[in-house]
Amino acid sequence: MLQLIKTSDGSHTIKHLELNETYHSTHGAVQESNHIYIEQGLHYFIDRFKAKSINILEIGFGTGLNALLTMLDERTRGIKKTYHTAEAFPLPDGMIKQLNYPEHLPYEGAAQGFMQLHEATWNKEVTLSNDFTIHKIHADVCSLKLEEDFYDLVYFDAFAPRVQPEVWAKSVLTNVIRGMNNKGVIVTYSASGQFKRDLKDLNMQFEEVPGPPGKRVMVRACRLRK
Repeated sequence: MLQLIKTSDGSHTIKHLELNETYHSTHGAVQESNHIYIEQGLHYFIDRFKAKSINILEIGFGTGLNALLTMLDERTRGIKKTYHTAEAFPLPDGMIKQLNYPEHLPYEGAAQGFMQLHEATWNKEVTLSNDFTIHKIHADVCSLKLEEDFYDLVYFDAFAPRVQPEVWAKSVLTNVIRGMNNKGVIVTYSASGQFKRDLKDLNMQFEEVPGPPGKRVMVRACRLRK
């Protein structure tokens, strides 16, 4: 059972009533995604490595907000973005059509782009613009098969560890890190102690950076150079 909720910045989130968990922060869905995944993830990577292309893995497609912000981002326009996103339980069409994200974004074509993302065929690579290709993977993250040494950036945006501990298991994280190249960066809203310990064990150097409204800190992790 899913419930649409308006957050503090006016944009929607969805509450999963059975899990008692929301897809995005009630303090502001667009604010949260922009801060964690675009500013502290996408922009950080591009600025640090002066990249002309970027391969992104998202754990949890959910509402499609992170993908939309990545596709429309002005600062990285012209940089080729290959975006792979895994989701076990896609949202129903009726719920998707109620989401108001395009109204809260200063981009022309946001509404069209949002629907293109959701209408893109699952389990197939789909090119949506000159610099954005998406591959939506309909699969359980726990059994995800990933190409090794491929991803530059990972958006880890699953439901919280307290409600979906299996998604945050060390075995899943090991698989994700194996899929990253030696410049790989992970960003996530979670600052769980176990997650940070697992990152350290897996040769990742993490830092806590200031979080979005309502969240004191978030985590960004980079591969330790050998």
